[in-house]
Amino acid sequence: MDDTHTFRDGDSSPGFSRDSQLVQSRFKSDLLKKFQCLYEGTAKQGNPTLLNEIYTELYITESKSGEINNEHEVRQIETQSRRAATEDTPIKCSDIFRPLPGQDKPIRTVLTKGVAGIGKTVSVQKFIVDWAEGKENQDIQLIFPLPFREINLKKDKTLSLSDLLHVFFPETKEMEISSDEHKVLFIFDGLDECRLSLNFKSKVKLCDISAPASVDELLVNLIVGNLLPSSLIWITSRPAAADLVPAECVHRVTEVRGFNDPQKEEYFRKRISDQSLANTIITHLKSSRSLHIMCHIPVFCWISATVLEEMLSEAERGEIPKSLTQMYTHFLIIQTNSKHEKDYKKRVKDEDMILKLGKLAFQQLVKGNLIFYEEDLSECGIDVTEASVYSGLCTQIFREELGLYQGKVFCFVHLSIQEHLAALYAHIYFTYKNRNVFDKTKQGFFSKIVYQKTDFSSFELHQRAVDEALQSKNGHLDLFLRFLLGFSLESNQTLLRVLLTQTGRCSYNKERTVQLITQKIREINSPERSINLFHCLNELGDDSLMKEIQHYLTSGEIRKTKLSSSQWSALVYVLLTSEQKMDVFELKHFIGAQNTADEVLQKLLPVVKESRSVQLGDCGVTEEGCAALTSALRSNPSHLRELDLSENKVGDSGVKQLSDLLQDPHCKLEKLWLWDCGVTEEGCAALTSVLRSNPSHLRELNLYGNNLRDSDVKPLSDLKEDPHYKLEKLWF
Repeated sequence: MDDTHTFRDGDSSPGFSRDSQLVQSRFKSDLLKKFQCLYEGTAKQGNPTLLNEIYTELYITESKSGEINNEHEVRQIETQSRRAATEDTPIKCSDIFRPLPGQDKPIRTVLTKGVAGIGKTVSVQKFIVDWAEGKENQDIQLIFPLPFREINLKKDKTLSLSDLLHVFFPETKEMEISSDEHKVLFIFDGLDECRLSLNFKSKVKLCDISAPASVDELLVNLIVGNLLPSSLIWITSRPAAADLVPAECVHRVTEVRGFNDPQKEEYFRKRISDQSLANTIITHLKSSRSLHIMCHIPVFCWISATVLEEMLSEAERGEIPKSLTQMYTHFLIIQTNSKHEKDYKKRVKDEDMILKLGKLAFQQLVKGNLIFYEEDLSECGIDVTEASVYSGLCTQIFREELGLYQGKVFCFVHLSIQEHLAALYAHIYFTYKNRNVFDKTKQGFFSKIVYQKTDFSSFELHQRAVDEALQSKNGHLDLFLRFLLGFSLESNQTLLRVLLTQTGRCSYNKERTVQLITQKIREINSPERSINLFHCLNELGDDSLMKEIQHYLTSGEIRKTKLSSSQWSALVYVLLTSEQKMDVFELKHFIGAQNTADEVLQKLLPVVKESRSVQLGDCGVTEEGCAALTSALRSNPSHLRELDLSENKVGDSGVKQLSDLLQDPHCKLEKLWLWDCGVTEEGCAALTSVLRSNPSHLRELNLYGNNLRDSDVKPLSDLKEDPHYKLEKLWF
């Protein structure tokens, strides 16, 4: 082995030979060429823009462990939209391997999670570009980006890690990489797309990078640190797949939360050169809460910019989109029109292609797939060359420069586009064939068999779709349902006729569907579960229930009114989607003669979880209410800063529940008021034990008015005097 080609681990300025320096320089140059341009929405097509010209810093924070999150990703975005401006410490993309102040352990493996389209891959791209340009992380000698969608194509191969790198990065043939002499970074982008059997319990241990093994064994040994233990590992994933890598193998979990409100505006001002037009677009998006929330997703910002820039910069072209259905349908029209500007031979009608894509979208959505292959397209009658023409809708991912000729991978630009096309397919399936897309039939939509129309109503389709969406554990049909109901509006049907000549005609009974959804809201026990149904009402243009609640709020009659279950759900929806941040929640504003404090608290827990200061003083909260409160707060312990339970008889049982919450390392509660709460020596001891064993962020603790002796509180007083603890104020 020639030592002149060896990089010494930990040496930020390795003593390369001249040949080695040339190899590394060429390697950096190649990566820069590959990653310096951003193709918004597509992988290879579209107008390339230099990444650094449009890149907007994303909101990235340290997260809890990489536990699985099965909520629909739009639900997660709606939750995160209320947290993006919190006091959580943001982490710059370039700093993900650098410990935060107070952290002294080295970070080798980072798992970055975030919903589809939130900016994970662009963050990877930015990291690589900054490194290749010599701006950041120059202690790293080599970066190997290995997206899972490309590694999948090697899943049945047996080869060594060295061989694998030679396939993806031919330049490495000129390097000698030993197991402990390089500081390199491996980036595995898209864990959720992994088709390998990552068995972390496998007893196969590989320490030699020249030893042949299956690709999944290579990756597992690399991640756990058997292979190249001095290397850094960066894995990105959607939340639903975040637990595929065991927590003990990960040193830091970060979360990409997309754009906060200032970053949204920054993006549009960078993306649109006409600043007056950019301001108009920003103002319009702010006028629709549902659209503004979605702008936390960078891909949705791109979709909105594409639609609104064209509509607002030209002559009057109809109603400016105010709902998701309108926005995505306009986007579909624009992408179809842009296809006509390309030089290609038209071999398929637009509407046939759109419906075939819709069938693909629906079939894969039901299966839970975002990534699909040629056989999936063929099953829907789609020719690969035809699909590539629709660059804004169906993206062909084919990394020819990496020498991967074995197959092609396809995906829609974003999950929401797949859901929109799936809903369009269901809508046309009904209007054109008078059939329910959820009925399992042997013959598909494009069968030449002529179906005899049945007496099937639009209401039955809506009813079935609502039931299917509510039965889903992870809500994967929620956005599909919004789009499907949105298509029932005549204004959206008129818009569709721009795309499709044979959409069919049907009479939708909007009032009956609204009644159905309202009834479902009434029946659902969880206010959180009903949030999507209110978005459905918004797509249908019905806001009567929300206006009713808003009237109660503004008039002050909320405490005098006995709310129905649907009205409670509407209240939660109004409070959570209000433009005003629910920073302070005061329970007394919602308690009337008709409801107990525990009942009201239980109904409004989704709002409580998103509040930074929770004021429950003198409201009649009992141990039962305190137990429900702390259980809810455990799901989001890092948000709450102040909790006032004064003059409620929560007793020692409630205090023990709160002690468990304080024990969570992610809890950032700073002020806890338990004045006159029935706390005894037992409850005080529980608090002392937690604060002593797990120093928390608690700075103020009020135990005044409880039956406590000086000896009961002395251990807490001692903590207050100890500089190792943050407790500054103690009342008793």
